[in-house]
Amino acid sequence: MELNLDATFSALADPTRRAILARLAEGEATVMELAEPFEISQPAISKHLKVLERAGLISIGQDAQRRPRKLEPAALEAANAWIERFREIWEANYQRLDTLLEQLKQESAKAPKKRKK
Repeated sequence: MELNLDATFSALADPTRRAILARLAEGEATVMELAEPFEISQPAISKHLKVLERAGLISIGQDAQRRPRKLEPAALEAANAWIERFREIWEANYQRLDTLLEQLKQESAKAPKKRKK
């Protein structure tokens, strides 16, 4: 799983690949359709697609002469599950901090105030 996470996060590190995934979230697309909004060559898009395929984020379909790419959710779900564990830890830490701050605030309100001379 760690190896897949490494490949997933490495693939997601590039803004072009994230844009490609965002487009594929709308539905299948061919290489030419995916390349259209970018000012880079079709071979460069193909290289990005290979990275996404190796990470398991997309797959290639077969539709007569077309070979559309489609999103594969499993790799993103695994990355999300990994991130979610840490989100839960940080939320628990922040909750403890909020509780402590509230206790300190209450203690401060109860403490007698010193007068300035």
